[in-house]
Amino acid sequence: MKKVKESATEKIILEAARKVFIDKGYYGARMQEIADEAGINKALLHYYFRSKEKLFETVFLEAFVKVVPSVLVILNSDEPLFKKIEHFVNNYIDILTENPFIPGFILYELSQNTKRISSLIRGTGLNPQFFIAQIYKEIESGSIKNCDPRQLIIHMLALCIFPFVAQPILQAVFFKNSVEEYRQFLRERKAEVSKFIIASIRKQQEEEITFSNPIQ
Repeated sequence: MKKVKESATEKIILEAARKVFIDKGYYGARMQEIADEAGINKALLHYYFRSKEKLFETVFLEAFVKVVPSVLVILNSDEPLFKKIEHFVNNYIDILTENPFIPGFILYELSQNTKRISSLIRGTGLNPQFFIAQIYKEIESGSIKNCDPRQLIIHMLALCIFPFVAQPILQAVFFKNSVEEYRQFLRERKAEVSKFIIASIRKQQEEEITFSNPIQ
């Protein structure tokens, strides 16, 4: 019975921490705030999680473990390349919308302990080799332009992640701090990123090349 109660308390704490971290980020969050949100005292919070760093790591891993399987399914699927890119971008932006603290945590961990975050990610089994092989196959068949698959993957990740890392600035500058307008922007961005990435690697038609180079 005690274990069941402890498990329930830990779940309440993690949910409270997740909410506070989303609202305030790692640096802005306070343990007292998390304790208040969970409806417990700070001493009990420290009993379950010794530090804010440990709590943040637990919240991150819980979210990241949910992320990786869906990403792996997409990257390792037999979908055509362009459809896979669309599927990946849509899924990834949806995940970050639900867990916007993930990019911030990764950046924080990279600044504090590169080996630890690398170990955490490797431990999830994330491996892009199947997707890389598919890109090379498309290049060899002449379906897409010659490109470095690593660059393409990083472009995809960066275009998805940046609006979440820079949200406070972008939301203030372009959307007058409107949360709903920014969420609508993120929903629209899924299509925009996919179109941008696909256009960057799609082979031009011969007539388009001729038109852009009229002088022989």
